Amino acid sequence: MVLKSIIRTLTSRTLAWSALFVVLFTTCRPKAQPAGDPLAVPGASGSGTSASAVGLLANSIAPPVQPPSPGARIEDERNTISVFRNASRSTVFVTQTRIVEDYYAGTLQEVPAGSGSGFVWDDKGTIVTNFHVVDGARSLTVTFDDQQTFEAKIIGLEPRKDIAVLRIEAPAALLVPIHVAKGGQLEVGQKTIAIGNPFGLDHTLTTGVISAIGRQVQGAGGVTIRDMIQTDAAINPGNSGGPLLDSSGQLIGMNTMIYSKSGTSAGIGFAVPVSTISRIVPQIVKSGRAEQVGVGIGVDPLQKLERRLGLEGVIVLHVPEGSAAAATGLRGLTRTRRGLALGDVIIGIDSVKVAHFDDLYTALDAHKAEDSVKLTVLRGQATAAVTIKLAVLTTPGLI
Repeated sequence: MVLKSIIRTLTSRTLAWSALFVVLFTTCRPKAQPAGDPLAVPGASGSGTSASAVGLLANSIAPPVQPPSPGARIEDERNTISVFRNASRSTVFVTQTRIVEDYYAGTLQEVPAGSGSGFVWDDKGTIVTNFHVVDGARSLTVTFDDQQTFEAKIIGLEPRKDIAVLRIEAPAALLVPIHVAKGGQLEVGQKTIAIGNPFGLDHTLTTGVISAIGRQVQGAGGVTIRDMIQTDAAINPGNSGGPLLDSSGQLIGMNTMIYSKSGTSAGIGFAVPVSTISRIVPQIVKSGRAEQVGVGIGVDPLQKLERRLGLEGVIVLHVPEGSAAAATGLRGLTRTRRGLALGDVIIGIDSVKVAHFDDLYTALDAHKAEDSVKLTVLRGQATAAVTIKLAVLTTPGLI
């Protein structure tokens, strides 16, 4: 009897759950949409519960995501691409060779000795690059982006600014001058675009910003290159001499060197400013040399005698007879029975202290011809002031 009672209870409960399932299925089952009404909501005329469930389900399904179109680039990308397309035609690859002696064979042979970058300055075949790119070269070649190569000749150098000017004979179609920035103040944070041939990889582009301005970097001849641009655009061996451009594609500097213990880019690169390039290059194109304004006296840039005597300042070695410097009374070394006797030692120019040749060169470089400056000199145990008018120097070795 107990067993029959349990069976009847389970059977009644099963029938109850089955009936409930049939009711729910019948209520929630979507009805057929009327013909011609594709937007009708199934079950809208029946239970409100079914309509809400369908609406929630429809809202939870996200629309398909469309892939970006091929032309979907941000403005900065479009700008960089445009600058590269225009400036790459004006950027070249400079390669030098040197003569090397084969001691075992007893012969001399010409071998590749280095490479760098450069850019077209004008439509006459003038190419600008770094002095250290061409220093000691036996021969030079310039290669364009279409791989056409031409022999190049040096028409002038300015080692103290790390500038070299070359000349090539090439078809006019290839000679597309770089766009040179005219004036305008550079700003830290301004976009920079560097194009060059790092490690010999043809026409490579890197981007960054101006990290600092007015930097000082040691150059050739014992003088400092001042007002250098510091950038975090990657600059590696082979980039030297290539253009540093702004977002308008104008030349703002010439990539020169990096600061790195490993010899590769560490995010600190330097470029000669366009103001220096625009001043020096036309002078070299015109006369084969950079104009130097000075006093017209002989000094030793290496300052061997100053170091030997432990002197601060620049010793006047000689003063040419009949020169403007001689007329002011400046004195050079004189020979006595006991040997050489000091004349004047320059220790100041205007309000600038002169402790080394670098100080004197930099102070004079900031002036132009016909400017008058006051030299402070040490003469024996006393000091004297000499006022002199500066002029463009025509005799090598003077300053």
